[in-house]
Amino acid sequence: MYRNHTCGELTLADVNKEVTLAGWVQKVRKLGGGMTFVDLRDRYGITQLAFSKDVNADLYEQSNKFGREYVLQVTGTVQERSSKNMNIPTGEIEIIVNKLVILNTSEVPPFTIEDETDGGEDLRMKYRYLDLRRTPVRKNLELRHKIAFETRRFLDERQFIEVETPVLIGSTPEGARDFVVPSRMNPGEFYALPQSPQLFKQLLMVSGFDRYFQIVKCFRDEDLRADRQPEFTQIDCEMSYVSQEDVLNMFEGLTKHLFKKVKGIDIPDFPRMTYAHAMKYYGSDKPDTRFGMEFVEIKDLTTGKDFVVFDSCEYVGAICAKGAVSYTRKQLDALTDYVKRPQIGAKGLVYVRYEADGSLKSSVDKFYTAEDLKKWAERCQAEPGDLILIICGETEKAQKQLCELRLEVGDQLGLRDKNKFNCLWVIDFPLLEKDEELGRFFAKHHPFTSPKEEDIPMLESDPGAVRANAYDMVINGVEVGGGSVRIHNSQLQNKMFHVLGFTEEKAQAQFGFLMNAFKYGAPPHAGLAFGLDRLVSLFAGLDSIRDCIAFPKNNSGRDVMIDAPAVLEQEQLDELNLKVEIKK
Repeated sequence: MYRNHTCGELTLADVNKEVTLAGWVQKVRKLGGGMTFVDLRDRYGITQLAFSKDVNADLYEQSNKFGREYVLQVTGTVQERSSKNMNIPTGEIEIIVNKLVILNTSEVPPFTIEDETDGGEDLRMKYRYLDLRRTPVRKNLELRHKIAFETRRFLDERQFIEVETPVLIGSTPEGARDFVVPSRMNPGEFYALPQSPQLFKQLLMVSGFDRYFQIVKCFRDEDLRADRQPEFTQIDCEMSYVSQEDVLNMFEGLTKHLFKKVKGIDIPDFPRMTYAHAMKYYGSDKPDTRFGMEFVEIKDLTTGKDFVVFDSCEYVGAICAKGAVSYTRKQLDALTDYVKRPQIGAKGLVYVRYEADGSLKSSVDKFYTAEDLKKWAERCQAEPGDLILIICGETEKAQKQLCELRLEVGDQLGLRDKNKFNCLWVIDFPLLEKDEELGRFFAKHHPFTSPKEEDIPMLESDPGAVRANAYDMVINGVEVGGGSVRIHNSQLQNKMFHVLGFTEEKAQAQFGFLMNAFKYGAPPHAGLAFGLDRLVSLFAGLDSIRDCIAFPKNNSGRDVMIDAPAVLEQEQLDELNLKVEIKK
């Protein structure tokens, strides 16, 4: 055996035991006077090794030649440390080494493999196998394992069955861009990698599986952000003979179970918020409800005062930052610059200070009287010491800009505590959204989402007003999961395709197998999918999902460790009947 204990388990109860450990050299401390201490690390922790010239001169000489990340096997006796380290579980003991095997040497690593490393992200991603030795990264993956394990346990106990669905499927260009795979045996034809197992899980319901789940890889060829990767993992679920309420209750239960088992936190029942409410008061369909600062519309209080900016716009919205009257002019200018960035696109920012003495001062004092500003403050439920921030413009654009401002101010005021979790369901999404340039409607979620029964008559007369039986789970302003009740009736599905501009031939070509399956008795069914990466990053308090994925891609979609994607040999291209031209 290479070891009979790990580097994270020995305590004072093991004093005088002879033990064998194996691991990597974390640090060597040469104290002089014939003593050297070595921190030996494995996945489970760190144990201090003691080498004494008086006890074994040969081993002592060898210990002074160790480099970082050498792989050692040591045997020795556990003894109580004279200088204890109470920051680690093994900090009260050390091993007096009497036998040593150097299992492998190591070059000097490109960055220190410690909690607070000196390696930048690009360097750590290039040597990801070394980065994974660091405790914070390893703990993220242990957390991911725990969440996946508890998910399987919870769903298994409720009669869900895990079924693997295909990875090589047909392309569905109505969604995000597909990753495509050329078929050598079918020249000129391509598979696509699945953006989700949507069609297959619906077919499993037609097949009578009743309750399905899968922890599954999905792929989308889209521009990357901190919460996106080209390949990501979903907890994908579907149920038969259920309503929207059944699905919400089931997966609210799963989420509460995960918080309790993994974080030790009791989460209260999730509030429900309509899409219309979320957009009106938060400017987002994934509102962060850890803090207030809801939008207040004040357009009616601002017109007719010769301030052209407000008079000429469609919407004037305000947020009230409690206790923020102390913001300096420099800070307010920085906020103005923030909302004027191209990514946000506001033309400016108006502020009103509600001073501690009850007076009101604003950046538009020459247009509005103290009485006018008082009415704004009353509408915003502002009090002395508060700061009112105002954005105007086209309603939808201004609300999105105000949303970004609200989140930025929330960050600055410390209101977005990563250790506080506010969960909710957003419901009653629009079924469709219109692309004005193309002059046609697209599915807000996907073409198989069921409209609310009372809205079905409007599919022909007013498609944009139809609400969907769709729902998103939002935690701390992050969309963690989403789903819908599915259309299980062929006639309604055909009508949906018609509204989306599909010809009968196109619908049959892309989704004929599903439509044909529906002819054989499709049960009512519904489901949803959680983003496992996002869920883990929330639990871990991370800003990016990259840190909870073992081998992630960078912002350009590259794996810098294995240097992929890469150019293929010409022989491979010829075999696939592909001709590649690089546009310069």
